[in-house]
Amino acid sequence: MDFIEAFQAKFTKFVQKRNHKTSMKKEFKILIETAPEGGFWAICPEVPGANGQGETADEAKENLKEAVKLILEDRLADMTRGLSEKVIIDMIAIE
Repeated sequence: MDFIEAFQAKFTKFVQKRNHKTSMKKEFKILIETAPEGGFWAICPEVPGANGQGETADEAKENLKEAVKLILEDRLADMTRGLSEKVIIDMIAIE
């Protein structure tokens, strides 16, 4: 197991332990609009690059939710690449 995999495993275990005590729900503002070609598209201004499309507004919203999740997971992986083993892992809550 390389350092990144070890870090991600350690971080996942840390988050699961913290979430067991207190769960923080992440909420983002989104914009949903009808698409000119039909259906709907949705964006999340707080997460640049996140968008979703669907035949219905709910489908666009669900696709956007998955896009936001994937983008945030990818950013975490990018940020953790190359960190020393002495890095401190912690969480903050924004209300």
